[in-house]
Amino acid sequence: MNKMQIPDDVCAPQPKFSLRRVFALMLRHLYVLRRSWPRLLELAYWPMIQMILWGFMTKFFMGHSTWVAEAAGVLISAVLLWDVLFRANLGVSLPFIEEMWSRNLAQLFVSPLRDSELITSLILMSLVRTLISVTPAAFLAMPFYDVWVFELGLPLLAFFTNLLIFGTVIGITVSALILRYGLGAESLCWLGIFLLAPVSAIYYPVDILPGWLQVVALALPSAHTFEGMRGVLFDGVFAWDHFFWAVGSNAVLLTLAVLFFLHMMKMARVKGLLMQQGE
Repeated sequence: MNKMQIPDDVCAPQPKFSLRRVFALMLRHLYVLRRSWPRLLELAYWPMIQMILWGFMTKFFMGHSTWVAEAAGVLISAVLLWDVLFRANLGVSLPFIEEMWSRNLAQLFVSPLRDSELITSLILMSLVRTLISVTPAAFLAMPFYDVWVFELGLPLLAFFTNLLIFGTVIGITVSALILRYGLGAESLCWLGIFLLAPVSAIYYPVDILPGWLQVVALALPSAHTFEGMRGVLFDGVFAWDHFFWAVGSNAVLLTLAVLFFLHMMKMARVKGLLMQQGE
């Protein structure tokens, strides 16, 4: 009975370690990095944002050491409302990216689905995902920190709605950019929202910012919302001026975001990008 013949190449010794192959693989990733501006941005982005955000917080607390003691729930409330903004953004952009991950975007538009219907479904999905994410945390804040965020009453609904809409604006804008630049830009889901964190005055008032940044902050609905939250917690007064500024800027920004998405969708059809959803 003949023994099984083992091919020579199976038993051949493995090639020696080669720096040439190492540098060849590195070169491959460097080419990808060079052609993807979102990846380059991300490398320097997170350290820069952390430095700016915590730098402003440190500057504020150095001059207001009794601030937290005066309103114990202000930081917890700020964290919860910030999560509304963050989750609203992801609630729009992540379902859109999941369609691209599954290579399902082109198939969706073979159906009678309209662009406006896609946007509406993403907005409603954002609401559902945000409620699921934030509600348990809001209830846990009471036994853990003795903070009952629902004591804010109707102002809480105003803050929640404004941040939900603004988060949706960011999500729609990011989705349009990913549609244009492909999955290589998917990190914009997180980059975009955290870019606005330092100028949204989440944990400190707007006036702690440099003058030129205050102008930027007051153009954002998020800054007016967090300023309004602090007004309710510290003074027990609902600031109608901040509320109306937030509503007005949200209306303008939502309109612009939807128009931008529709424009990018039209461009994607013209350039055939719906069938080319890679990086």
